[in-house]
Amino acid sequence: MAQELPPQESSARASATTPIDAGGSATGSAASTPSEADGIAPVPSATVSSASAPSASSSFEEPDVAASSPDNSPSAPAPQASPAPAAGLSLLEQAAAQRRQRQQELIASTELTDTGTPTAAPAQPSPQADAAEPSLGAFDDTFTWSAEVLAAQGRQLDDISLEEIDWLGRLRRGLEKTRRGFVTQLLDRLGDDPLTPEVLDDFETTLLRADVGVQATDQVLEALRQRLNEEVVDPAEGIRFLKEQLRGLLDEPITASGVPLLAPERERLNVWLMVGVNGVGKTTTLGKLANLAVRSGYSCLIAAADTFRAAAVQQVQIWGERSGVAVIANPSANADPAAVVYDAIGAAQSKGTELVLVDTAGRLQTKHNLMEELAKVRRIIDKLAPDAAVESLLVLDASQGQNGLRQAMAFAKAAGLTGVVLTKLDGSARGGVAIAVAHEAGLPIRFIGAGEGIRDLRPFNSFEFVEALLAV
Repeated sequence: MAQELPPQESSARASATTPIDAGGSATGSAASTPSEADGIAPVPSATVSSASAPSASSSFEEPDVAASSPDNSPSAPAPQASPAPAAGLSLLEQAAAQRRQRQQELIASTELTDTGTPTAAPAQPSPQADAAEPSLGAFDDTFTWSAEVLAAQGRQLDDISLEEIDWLGRLRRGLEKTRRGFVTQLLDRLGDDPLTPEVLDDFETTLLRADVGVQATDQVLEALRQRLNEEVVDPAEGIRFLKEQLRGLLDEPITASGVPLLAPERERLNVWLMVGVNGVGKTTTLGKLANLAVRSGYSCLIAAADTFRAAAVQQVQIWGERSGVAVIANPSANADPAAVVYDAIGAAQSKGTELVLVDTAGRLQTKHNLMEELAKVRRIIDKLAPDAAVESLLVLDASQGQNGLRQAMAFAKAAGLTGVVLTKLDGSARGGVAIAVAHEAGLPIRFIGAGEGIRDLRPFNSFEFVEALLAV
């Protein structure tokens, strides 16, 4: 019997590897049954939040306007009871037989839908999403600063979007708390006189208070001391040289990765896992990434694999509804996260989806059983989609400072991290932790969030970050 989803979105019951498209139609599965060695029990049924993503040719760098939510799909009719599998079969064979039977029933229900099942009324756009549209704003200091930062990167006027201007203004405001304690102290110590060894000692204290990290601070100060030994450095040149050193620390792991800008690869399945401890904003970050992917022209799917936190699936479904992205979820309590990922991979392969975003439960890096569960999810991905481009992104709360750095270093060893998403910069005075994570943990910063809006997440740009951090 199909279960009805919460009123904010329509959904349909689907088999473990059978996605349901925007019109409520089910398609066949190309995924195989997981092995007993992986420890995955067959999923009785998965809830699929139906939505469609627009198609465009833009990239993460120049997103189009936000896509409106598509029409909601009607709930699929309840399938008939499956006949009991033949006696004498093994448990694995019985599960495979039940799965095939469910697929046949869903295909039959699809034919009924195609022959005249009425569709639901169009969903109304989310007022929150509408409010997130970028606006030009006043021609104030923030606007001027944003234009200057873009121009300093060699950007031409016809190559600059309104969203980029709007984002830089929000980034500058988001780093206000860090900048207030960081730049103000720097300028007070510099004055109009050339740099001296005593001023560098004050630099050290200021950098450490901003959670830049001990190793990064030592490297920056050593470079400044060498420069002082060679020539007289005035305050303006000292700030310029400091920016150059900080950008170098942030760019080092990005350059080493060989991927200057992380974006899904076209014509290929991409799977991005969101990992981290509780409360850092993994689900919110995933929802913002889904919106960014849709606005950039990628087909996207969300796997609600956080099956432990109360209302986690409902939260993911709301984010999916706001961006018009389908959500694969299991309504059962404490369902196996690896089984949900198994369903999502099968759905993505059958529909040709380019990006699968996987929401995972919060876990401490010291909990071996939870980290092993994460490894199990990764094994399922490697087995079902060996050619997929897989990213494991650690979501860090900037307000945690050096504790966030310790999390990054621990997760990097246990979870095979490939990058970091830094969130909540707008509520923290410790924005310098981005430099510590990049330098000491050796992890590239891939995205940063500086607000609660759906558009308040962008690909990381070291030049813009440092300029916002040290804006006068």
